[in-house]
Amino acid sequence: MTVNLIRPEGPRPDDFTISRRLLGGLLFAGYATAAVSQSAEPVVTDEAGLVTETVTLPAPDGFDLPAYVARPEGEGPFPIVVVASEIFGVHAYIQDVCRRLAKEGYAAIAPAFFVRVEDPAPLSDMARVFEIVGAAGYEQVMGDVDAALEWLHGQIWADSSRVGITGFCWGGKVVWQAVARYAAFKAGVAWYGRLAPEEGATGGAPWPVDLAADLKAPVLGLYGEDDRGIPLASVQAMRDALTSAGQTESEIVVYPGAGHAFHADYRPSYQAEAATDGWSRLLAHFQTHL
Repeated sequence: MTVNLIRPEGPRPDDFTISRRLLGGLLFAGYATAAVSQSAEPVVTDEAGLVTETVTLPAPDGFDLPAYVARPEGEGPFPIVVVASEIFGVHAYIQDVCRRLAKEGYAAIAPAFFVRVEDPAPLSDMARVFEIVGAAGYEQVMGDVDAALEWLHGQIWADSSRVGITGFCWGGKVVWQAVARYAAFKAGVAWYGRLAPEEGATGGAPWPVDLAADLKAPVLGLYGEDDRGIPLASVQAMRDALTSAGQTESEIVVYPGAGHAFHADYRPSYQAEAATDGWSRLLAHFQTHL
């Protein structure tokens, strides 16, 4: 069974699709088992001219937090981008995003927010994935972000005066939260992160729609018109909140016909045109503000 995720924080029963073919060699090593498409041709960015490593950060709760780092070779100092993962953690796609940013001259770091419980990437049991993700509460995640910032501050190749954050799906919501909390961030790019709770939902606070006045830097939101989990009404509510808060440098772009996870090139949801345009906008946003 493979899952075509079309919502930010997990599917509903009618989102599941069953395949009778064995995945066999069609699974890409290191990609999220539960979501990889049988026909995917994911982008693979080489390490030429880069330094890549997995480091350990001391988190505020005492946990030794793993994080993937990719940066250009040389002394720097390089502007920084924190990468907040989707629900599958720091798997091959997120690592590749870090390398893509490093090729553009950034030092990128992706903290492994979920591994206190278990690494979700190798799992095919989505119920277990949701349990793992649900255990990563707001204060823990913000503490992990702070641990990454503190660690980067001590690296001679990192320019702590130029720090941005980007994130996908679950991590898109983290972008709004982190920019509202930490003045260290000079820019954020949120890819289809949930903006407001669904009717009747409990938990998940603080929500981006309630944080607009607290944003300490411009955020670019990249969203899909056909995202079933992020209705256009919530996008408009976020736009209205940004306007009311005077956040004139923040904006949300909605791609017609695009669904959730349109940048995830290993999933069936991938849409090349929207993904390419969104990446160009990300680079321009960071170029302007970092």
